[in-house]
Amino acid sequence: MGQRFYRLELKATENAYVSVTAVPKADALVSYADGVEVSVQDSDGNNCSPLDAEEAGFGSSESPRPITATAARRVGPGEKSCTGAGTYYVLVERTRSSGTIRSATTREDWDLELHVASEPALRAGGGTTPPRAWDSASPVPPSGERTPREGGTSFNDARGLEKGVWGADIKPGETLFYRVPVDWGQQLFVSAELGSSSGSSSGSSSGGGVGTGATGATGAGSGRDRGYVSSALVTSLHNPVRAQVEDSDTAYDGKQKSSSLKPLPPVAYENRFALTDEVTAMRFAGWYYVSVHLSPDVAEKFGDAPLDLTLRVDVEGSPRPGPAYAGTPRPEDDFGVSERDAEAAQRGDAAAAGTGNGGGDGGRDDKLMAVIAVGGIGTGVVLLGILGVWMLIARWRAGAAARF
Repeated sequence: MGQRFYRLELKATENAYVSVTAVPKADALVSYADGVEVSVQDSDGNNCSPLDAEEAGFGSSESPRPITATAARRVGPGEKSCTGAGTYYVLVERTRSSGTIRSATTREDWDLELHVASEPALRAGGGTTPPRAWDSASPVPPSGERTPREGGTSFNDARGLEKGVWGADIKPGETLFYRVPVDWGQQLFVSAELGSSSGSSSGSSSGGGVGTGATGATGAGSGRDRGYVSSALVTSLHNPVRAQVEDSDTAYDGKQKSSSLKPLPPVAYENRFALTDEVTAMRFAGWYYVSVHLSPDVAEKFGDAPLDLTLRVDVEGSPRPGPAYAGTPRPEDDFGVSERDAEAAQRGDAAAAGTGNGGGDGGRDDKLMAVIAVGGIGTGVVLLGILGVWMLIARWRAGAAARF
């Protein structure tokens, strides 16, 4: 219990990234240190890099929501382990607080989603120095009327966004997923605002109505000063391989609140050589994922009616040429932005629907081949091939839901 092993067959010249998203039930009991950890290991059980064994937890919010950990096998200058072609293993472990006593039979089951991506090496040795200076000032956030856009439930059905002001209803305990295309040389800025639980004229931060969240709260929610929820709204940003870039949370007392992700550098291949995690994570062009979670504790204090959520998204800078890869990344659209991606963001396409993003059970699209919705996993070691994964998806979806 609490562990899963998967197998990877890798070439000597490709970086491999594996992300694991744990999805507990909405009413699951989780503590601060409960979480999931993933690592990539060689055939002797050694981690390819201790720095790339990542653990994700629920943190101070202690609220059940999707959490994601990412591990990697990297190649290139300075990499001394896991450098050859061959068989590697992905270990996924469920972690928990030492102060929490639960037997393996009483812990709530979690679903898992896995994503595998392969990034080839460069044709010629590139620079290894990250940009030393970049504009860290936040621009004036976009303003104006909100455009309605409901979010998805996971990475796999995240709704596309472009620069602008977007609105949705969000229920206590709900997590909404969005995605924004960010090309090489561009900067992403995101802020989230939560409307008031009161129907007063000062209670809406949206600048325009979408849904009934700001005016529909009743019962406990009719009093603006009746409660306080710490870490009520959690906003997270993940890069194209789903590695976490940054997150922020804000408390809620019934009045409108806002929270902004801090300024991040322009997307650049050389960011991977930086010393800080948030800069290192801005190493790929492609779809960046924004998730917003509203704590279920909000319902206890302010009622269970949905609240108004406003997202202000800004993408600054002109696209620049990408790195000279010595091969094709897989999935190809994980490491770049195309005209098709820009159109999908404008339309608000979901990640699992539309041209170039899977959607058909028999399609051989790269995105579909590299995303695994886990279900019905047996006791053996499962192959997570970059190619051929699409065949496993349909088979696993047809089985009973897998638990972790």
